[in-house]
Amino acid sequence: MLQGVLHYNSLKNLFVSSNCPWVEMLCRPGSLRRWPRSTEEGSRGSKRCKGPLGRPGLVREKVPGGFPSHLVDCEPSGLPAALHLSLVALEVGPGDEVITSPITWPSTANVIIHTGATPVFADLDPATLNIDPEAIEAAITERTKAIIPVHMAGFPCDLDRIHAVAQGHGLAVVEDAAHALGAEYKGEKIGAISEFTCFSFYPIKNITTIEGGALATNNAEWAETARLYSLHGISRDAWKRYQPGGSLHWELLAPGFKYNMSDVQASLGIHQLPRLDSFIATRRRHAERYREAFAALPEIETFFPEANGLLHAHHLFIIALSNGMLNIDRDGLMEALKAENIATGVHFRSLHIQPYYRETFGYRPEDFPRALDLSNRILSLPSTRP
Repeated sequence: MLQGVLHYNSLKNLFVSSNCPWVEMLCRPGSLRRWPRSTEEGSRGSKRCKGPLGRPGLVREKVPGGFPSHLVDCEPSGLPAALHLSLVALEVGPGDEVITSPITWPSTANVIIHTGATPVFADLDPATLNIDPEAIEAAITERTKAIIPVHMAGFPCDLDRIHAVAQGHGLAVVEDAAHALGAEYKGEKIGAISEFTCFSFYPIKNITTIEGGALATNNAEWAETARLYSLHGISRDAWKRYQPGGSLHWELLAPGFKYNMSDVQASLGIHQLPRLDSFIATRRRHAERYREAFAALPEIETFFPEANGLLHAHHLFIIALSNGMLNIDRDGLMEALKAENIATGVHFRSLHIQPYYRETFGYRPEDFPRALDLSNRILSLPSTRP
């Protein structure tokens, strides 16, 4: 039996060596009584922005090439905030429908409801756990306004086909890339392709700001709307009052939210960016070992094969138990692994069988047969220990 629990995801790859001055400062005795006195002391030479969203400017200097020119940080809820701001910028509201995957974390569909719109599910491609473009096409109605594909476990969706469907019906694409920071689709970074892409920096993601996330877009008008709504809906003049010649007063321009990220969180994330490739390489190495071990076991199905032009972020390693080939079910296997101090997870049980969506929208288990089947067979194995 293992000594200590082996989790399916771990923070060890971050905190072995954070290289983050904010973390180092906050860990010193008495440090909370004193903040950095200068730009250089606070970020080791990184210029800090002075605006209401100082972090995007700081992040802009540090992000790898290939990302879009507009990044908006999101906190406290990270990905849900990013998705919500994206839909607000697209003016999604009551009477609209947004199509997404049923195999996802609840926030993907919940934020659609928060705008007053209706979430509509489309079934999966069973080889990738990603949304099936043909199922998207079949789910479109005159009320459909956007599509939210989910890059499951960090493996890119079929964006060419999804965009072809979207363009044919005049729809926007908002990528849920909670798992996919560092992934690429046919030579382009995930985050540089669709109208919006939303990332999560939750503790178990490929990099973390503990909580938080970001949205990416190449549309300056949408980015400005998202920034406005991310901080109460107040004008940038709220911060210019601290600068020479700045106005003493700010204006409320929209009924916004409190979704902005703190400098401490942003600094934590920025100093991990140079290590992102190495974090993903560790996960890829573990995935390859799993594939080799399971190759001769027909009882175990694996997903997300590396394909030409697709770079997997390897946030999770998910398997499925083959139907009728074992004398134990998925939950029984999880309990057996738990007894050996190996923690696993289920990503995810389909939302259409969850009580709220089943009772509110009248979904039946058989409405999405592939999502239902996989909900009962998939589990995630440990993937990040060095």
